[in-house]
Amino acid sequence: MTYLEQALQQRILVIDGAMGTMIQRHKLQEADYRGERFANWHTDVKGNNDLLSITQPEIIIGIHLQYLEAGADIIETNTFSATTIAMADYDMQSLAHELNVASAQCAKEAISRYYAKHGDAHKKFVAGAIGPLNKTLSLSPDVNNPGFRAVTFDEVVTAYTEQIDGLVKGGVDIILIETIFDTLNAKAAIFAAKQYFRQHPVPANAGGNSEGALPIMISGTITDASGRTLSGQTLEAFYTSVAHANPLSVGLNCALGAQEMRGHIEELSGLAACFTSAYPNAGLPNAMGEYDEQPHETAHFIEEWAQNGWVNIVGGCCGTTPDHIKHIADHVKTIKPRPRPVVEVAL
Repeated sequence: MTYLEQALQQRILVIDGAMGTMIQRHKLQEADYRGERFANWHTDVKGNNDLLSITQPEIIIGIHLQYLEAGADIIETNTFSATTIAMADYDMQSLAHELNVASAQCAKEAISRYYAKHGDAHKKFVAGAIGPLNKTLSLSPDVNNPGFRAVTFDEVVTAYTEQIDGLVKGGVDIILIETIFDTLNAKAAIFAAKQYFRQHPVPANAGGNSEGALPIMISGTITDASGRTLSGQTLEAFYTSVAHANPLSVGLNCALGAQEMRGHIEELSGLAACFTSAYPNAGLPNAMGEYDEQPHETAHFIEEWAQNGWVNIVGGCCGTTPDHIKHIADHVKTIKPRPRPVVEVAL
């Protein structure tokens, strides 16, 4: 059993909050994103948050540190869009691998600074964040041609394999496939990870499990009150579709606030044979696209989930800040984690 699994059996772990929300607080301009290295880049790069791991690493390290100080046990790398497919928006496909290495190193550096100040009695973990892509395998972007796909399964696998290689070489402890709205994209990420670790096994002393792989966390997104993903799956169907990955955890994040996510987390808790995770948005966005839910409100909802025995990993997504994470961590620190159920396998 890995140290991470032992920790999950002993207590509820806390994952960090939103990276984009914290970056917005810095009010960065085009020149800030470019830095010296990309001063003459031929397209606009403002909004390419992943690029900041190269051009403004101290900002990214600082954000990670704020979440660690707030009580996060797991911090996510700044790599939500760090694939060749997503980086094509900025014509920066060639940087994808470097972005993942640099982002993982930023997170590791933040943990090193945290340990130097507080000691390492409570181990902290880096989750390599793998986003859903800006292209989908299950849905056609052309309403007049339902059979058209903007990308192929093999292309997605190739892009995710490069991302995983960068994250592993940067030193992550966990592979986090998150914000899944299309399960076929997630399956490509799972396939890429399984194939990668078969070819590049990780020794046990470096965090590898019995299969020589880093643990995989999977987090889907229920997009509205229908209780389905964007590509149409129910929560149970989604879980069934990814359970073969033998994940460390399956959970939900994004799209919904905690109040709207509650019923889905309760359902997932009864389905999943693995650990469960939940990191909702800070409520639903207002008319200006901003989030108004206060830290104590988010923490109140998540505390109830913990008391009901539904969760093993909790945190925040869009709109959440270190204040949200501190309140969440304070509210769940004395509550026992969800015991994994023995799920009967039956046809």
